[in-house]
Parts: sequence; C-alpha cells; structure tokens
Amino acid sequence: MKQFKNNFLFILFISFSAFAQIDKVEPPFWYANMQNPEVQILFYGKNIAQNEVSVSNNVIINNVRKTENPNYIFVSIDTKNVPAQELTFSFSKNKKTVFTQKYQLRKRKENSRFRKSFDSSDMMYLIMPDRFSNGNPNNDSNPSLNEKVNRSLPGGRHGGDIQGVINHLDYLQELGVTALWSTPLCEDNDKGYSYHTYGQSDVYRIDPRYGTNEEYVQLSAEMKKRGMKLIKDYVTNHWGAEHWMFKDLPTYDWFHQFPGFAQSNYRMTTQFDTNASAIDAKYCMDGWFVPSMPDLNQSNPLVLNYITQNAIWWIEYADLDGFRVDTYSYNDKAGIAKWTKAITDEYPNFNIVAEVWMHDQAQISYWQKDSPISAIQSYNSHCPSVMDFTLHDAFGNVFNEDNASWNDGMIKVYDNFTNDFLYENPNNLLTFVENHDTGRFNQNYKNDIKKYTMAMALLATVRGIPQLYYGSEIGMAGDKGKGDADIRQDFPGGWEGDKNNAFAKSGRTEEQNKFFDVTSKLFQWRKNKSVVHFGKMTHYIPENNVYVYFRYDEKETVMVVINNAAEAKNIKTNRFQENIQSFKSGKDVLSGKTVDVSSEISLEGKSVMILELR
Repeated sequence: MKQFKNNFLFILFISFSAFAQIDKVEPPFWYANMQNPEVQILFYGKNIAQNEVSVSNNVIINNVRKTENPNYIFVSIDTKNVPAQELTFSFSKNKKTVFTQKYQLRKRKENSRFRKSFDSSDMMYLIMPDRFSNGNPNNDSNPSLNEKVNRSLPGGRHGGDIQGVINHLDYLQELGVTALWSTPLCEDNDKGYSYHTYGQSDVYRIDPRYGTNEEYVQLSAEMKKRGMKLIKDYVTNHWGAEHWMFKDLPTYDWFHQFPGFAQSNYRMTTQFDTNASAIDAKYCMDGWFVPSMPDLNQSNPLVLNYITQNAIWWIEYADLDGFRVDTYSYNDKAGIAKWTKAITDEYPNFNIVAEVWMHDQAQISYWQKDSPISAIQSYNSHCPSVMDFTLHDAFGNVFNEDNASWNDGMIKVYDNFTNDFLYENPNNLLTFVENHDTGRFNQNYKNDIKKYTMAMALLATVRGIPQLYYGSEIGMAGDKGKGDADIRQDFPGGWEGDKNNAFAKSGRTEEQNKFFDVTSKLFQWRKNKSVVHFGKMTHYIPENNVYVYFRYDEKETVMVVINNAAEAKNIKTNRFQENIQSFKSGKDVLSGKTVDVSSEISLEGKSVMILELR
C-alpha cells in the first residue's frame, strides 16, 4: 500500500510538472555588474502564472508581472552587487515547490561598458548573408523551418551563411573594410522571401540556415583579431507573423491592433508635423509595414523592456560594436527614444545608426541625437547617427549630368553639404551610394568605371562614415525595377561550382579587377587618414561642373577636384588660395603622380584627383 501511495504521488508530481513546465526563458542568461542592475526575466510555459515564484541566494525580486495570458510570467530581479553565479528560481503552489529553473548571471568582458564603436574612421561593408557566400552547405535547409533552399528561385533562400562570411574576412580586409553590417541574422520562419530576415520569428536565436549563436560569436571574435567591427541590424519596429509570441500573445497590445492588421501609411512626416491629424500619425506609427510583419507596440512597457534587454544581451553575448536600426522613424517616437537611451546609457560610446529614409535634411536631422530641429519640439531621439539619404539621392544621377545648370550637375552634391548646419553631428552620418533597398549604382551608370571612380572618391573623402554595398567593388549591377532579388544577387565565387570567383584576383574578370583595384586603393588609403576621418571641410561652389573641396586639420591638407564634365578642364587655382596657402604641389592618391597646384590644374573629363598637398 505504501509503495502504491509513493508511486501515485510521483505520478501526480510528474503530471503537474508537465502541466506547468517552462518552455522558454528570456533572456536565456544575463550579466553581472550591469549599469542598470534590474533585469526582467520572461518565463513561458503552459499555465505557469498559476505559480508563485522565488529566487535563491538572497537576490531581491523587485516585481512579478502576470498578464491576461497564464502562460507568461515576468520576474524582475535586482542584480546590484550580485556577483556572477548560478541562481535558482523556484515555482510553487500552495507553498510547495513544483519545479525549479536554473539561471546564470555571467561575468562581463573587461571594459565592456566602454567598448569602442564604429565612427568616421571606419568603412562599413553591407552584406545580405544569404547572398554572400555558402560556407556550410549542410545548413542550407532546416527541418524545423518552413522555407528550404532553392538557389534557382531569385527570391528564395540561396544558402549563404555565417561560415561563408568568416571564410572571406581576408577579402574584406584587402578591400579596406573595417566594419561589417549584415542584414538580420536571427530566425525568420516565413514561408517565402525569408532570406532578408527582417520578419524575425525568434530574436534570441540565429537562423539555423545561417548557422548557430556560437558561430555568430565566432564571427565577432575573428573580426576582432583583424581589428574589424561587427554591426548588428536591429529591428525594433516589427517582428514576423511566425514569431512564437505572435501565436500566443503575452498581452493583447503586445502588437498594435486595429484589431489585427492595418497598413502603415508610411508618411513619416506625421511624426513631427504640427498640422498632422491624429489618425494619420497613428497609422504611420502603429500601422503594419506589411501583413506578415506585425507592428510592435513600444509604448507597452513590457515590450519596450523586452526589446531593450534583447539588444543589450546581443551586445554582451556577441561582443558587438554597433547597431543599424531598421525603419527607425516608424517606431513609437517616445518608445524608441527610451530604447536608444537605455542602450547608450549602458554603453556611452556605442554608436547606433538609424534608417530614416527621407529626402529632406531637416527631416532626417530630427532623428539624430541632440538635433537642433527636434529640440524645437523638445524631443530627443538619443540616436547618435542617421543615414544620409539626401546624399544618396544626389548620387543617383549626378554623374550623368554632363552639362551643369543652376540645379543640375555637381551643384547637387555641393548643396547637400550646405545643409550640414541642420545636423548636430554631420560627421556621424552614414554615407552611401546604394544599399540593399535601392537601385544599384552600376546599373544606373552602366558599369562606367570613370563615374564609379568619381563616386567612390567622393564617398571616401567627404565627412561621415562611408558604407559600401557588397558587390559594388566588382561592378555588380541589378535592376530594382525587376524586384528586390535583382539588386541582391549572389556574390560570384561564394558557391562551390561558381565559374567566376570574384573573391580572388586571379578569379576576377579584367573589368571586375578594375573596379576592385580602385575601391581597394581608395579605402586602404583612407584607413590611416585622420584628416579625412575627423578633419574640417571647405568646399567651393562648382563652376563648369567642377567641384573642389578640401579636408584639413593641423597636420595635413587634402584637395579633391572632381570634373563631372565630359570634356577636359583647366582649373585656375587662385580661387582656392585660402586652403592652398603656401602649398606648391600635391600627390594624387589614385595615379601616384605629383601635380603642380600653384596656378592651374588640368583634369580629364569625368575624372577625379585626390591631392595630398605638400
């Protein structure tokens, strides 16, 4: 009888444990000695909220939050002065422990708080990992995920992965890259078009078709060995409809509800327009980007805390060097400012660049930290960097405009910089000629090496942080009009059996080597040029489609002359005397030739000189 009773109690205990087991813990672990000592831990399991919770080692529980969904419980603990150790959370009912959960507080890396981030001394390289290189064909498909590899499908998954990136870090170094921005790598379980990974279904897990969390950490470590920085593409605005939380909502308002889906109007101006209607502002901020991307509600404190901790966890875990934040200006304005400030409070030197796809400098400036524009409305995003989309706009057709006019030709580039006064820190803008969402430069300019050289020379020498999109350096093109897949083609040589291997000089075509060589020469030179990284700039109104500007500091002066006219030009230099001063000549970075600057400079049509003055 006694044995029967014991067996019965054992079966009862197992049954109850199964009824209230923990399926997920997020963050999966945390770190001791954080600037903000409070961490909110999500425990998820069927009917878990029916239990009371306690924690070992005299750690203080600040708050236990239960929601309308009994499968969630949010436990906030105070880790102040708590060293790295293993804790035990106990879940009990009627004062009897039903089950326990171990939880680690790990030790931080030395000086983690004051990590150096990316800045204007860097050249950032953007990749779409699925299209860059397939280093491990064994992970191309995964049984737990919907979409399987299909390289013959332009918009399908092609098999590129983290190992493929690691395999080609030496290539990036040779090119002059110092920082790598990869589009998102966390799991995206959409049934189609999941290769872009912006519809994430688990933000604590690297998509297995890219590799593992450990491989992402390895990528970061391998880059550190080479003095390179890793930038994570973070998405605060939305997740994917396959996210496990969307299928079992912690709270009804975890996502913006209308109820369910409503399309964003994409009118970001409503975020600061004093005349905007409330309904228009709501549909910009709260509307969904597309039906498969439910819009996160950053005004819900649980959501805001969840994505803040997730971002900080990745910084610590993968030893990251910066964020690029997708669709920044679509977020809840107050919420995204709190998110950004929480991260920069934890890491004072950490750079975050916001995607603010607008076409007016004042409107873009609004979203940069300490902006003189947003200060008018007493708003501060706290985001250190924004993307210079107006310079990108100028790049779009300027080199096809052979005959200058009041509005056409190099005056477009000049005018972009005349508005730098609108930015709190124009040197912390991300500058680019193209990215994964835009038309490809070499498509627009029909692979004209002269026009490409002018663009790269400009990108390498103006203020800001230059960003290069993968394949630009080998002349890759692609027609945006045919769809996004055409501007996101596979990098040649990234797959076994590729006939053209552009990762190696011997494998590149003659034309590819022309593009690569000029790109590498410019950005290898730029690496050690503090005058270009942090120096001042003086520019002169373009005349006859010739644009002249100087970068200078106390030690060095660089003169840049861009002749955008089709014909050769002789440029009198007396107009530039305030910058040339007593210099007599300059060495051209591209040709290696010494050029007399005392009276006149001769320049071929569609060409550029970068002169180190002597």
